[in-house]
Amino acid sequence: MITTRFAAPTLATTLAFAVALACAAPARAQQLSGDAAPSNAPADTVTPDEAWAIHGQITNLTQRHPGFRSLYSGTNSLDAHGRTDETTDITLFAGVRLWHGAEFWMNPEIDQGYGLSNTVGVAGFPSGEAYKIGANAPYFRVPRAFLRQVIPLGTTLENVEGSANQLGGRRASDNLTITLGKFSVVDIFDTNSYAHDPRADFMNWSSIDAGAFDYAADAWGFTYGAAAEWTQGWWTARLGYFQLSSVPNGKIVRPRFNQYSLVSEFEARHDWLGHPGKIKLLAMANRASMGNYRDAVALGLASGATPDIALVRRTATRPGFALNAEQEITADLGVFARASINDGDKEAYEFTEINKSLSAGLSLKGSAWGRKDDTIGLAAVVNGLSGPAQDYFRAGGIGILIGDGSLNYGPEQIIETYYSMKLGRYVNVTFDYQHIANPAYNRDRGPVSVYGLRLHSEF
Repeated sequence: MITTRFAAPTLATTLAFAVALACAAPARAQQLSGDAAPSNAPADTVTPDEAWAIHGQITNLTQRHPGFRSLYSGTNSLDAHGRTDETTDITLFAGVRLWHGAEFWMNPEIDQGYGLSNTVGVAGFPSGEAYKIGANAPYFRVPRAFLRQVIPLGTTLENVEGSANQLGGRRASDNLTITLGKFSVVDIFDTNSYAHDPRADFMNWSSIDAGAFDYAADAWGFTYGAAAEWTQGWWTARLGYFQLSSVPNGKIVRPRFNQYSLVSEFEARHDWLGHPGKIKLLAMANRASMGNYRDAVALGLASGATPDIALVRRTATRPGFALNAEQEITADLGVFARASINDGDKEAYEFTEINKSLSAGLSLKGSAWGRKDDTIGLAAVVNGLSGPAQDYFRAGGIGILIGDGSLNYGPEQIIETYYSMKLGRYVNVTFDYQHIANPAYNRDRGPVSVYGLRLHSEF
């Protein structure tokens, strides 16, 4: 295992690059959902159709935590002696209009860095910018390459603002949107205006996504698949079919759908006292070879060994559900909440060891103190494990992100707050703090304070 870190030089390089990008034109964070980016232009203003577009972004996130109380540690434990780690990613968003209603996008990216303790030790991990594979040296990959086709279902048109992974122009407000290729499931499902983008708002995994939504993904969070979104008036219905990795938390190299995930979501939009809001209900089912916690514990007892979930895998289905709500209260203040649960008998397949999760928070723009482009966020999260999962980790089992060798169970409790500050025209600096009680559900370890500094620029 490589242990050398280069946080300080990378941070300096990132800042210099971010300042240079301040001379470029702005973009917005990517989100592929069909209703994601309506234009704020007046109704009588027609947004011209873009034939092609190129956007880009650079983000550096440095996090540290001091030492904390720890009675013991194991293979997947957060380093109790304290740690500082950083990640950097540079992304190009290149898109072209192929024919009427069709766009093709590719996102080549360069990544570098590590999450804290190599991205283990907390089920609700504190960095949404950290992947499960880290590296000191920058490396190249293509996380997204997809085709989007919008089929009109009505004659009423709306403006769509051009942004990363979205060409500007006009489209029918009632439509069927089909997305096909390589992208992230949460580009389309479980989106939220206030808590979903680790480059712009909250950072904790269980703040930006429903914690128990075990969505299909490789170690970087992407997979192959297809999604259809039917938008009609006040509602949108979504359905997706995605490739699971060949083994839990494995790599996805090429399209192969012998193991798969089905995801459906219904979104209802409404106005409350003249302010928009959304409620989304999501259901999912993963079909793959996966281990049952009870079987692993029973085999371990019979053989006198530490339980190993990999030894009891067989084809099974693992369902899950999530509720996602957001509501604008004023032009500057919005609130959000998520609740999610999954089948706690079987191992986590792709995301993290969370069987039930509840999160809520708020987002406030800085107009009241003369900083309209600044944002303050506050979120609270409670994550939990099922009884069978507790027994497995108590007996010394290891999972995707957690496994201390033993377990004195307690719900993982997270408070996160951030202040995002606009510097110049296109550069944002964010200060983030997270307090994590019972990291990896263990009362014998923690609490942990995690401090974060994020530099982000777009063009």
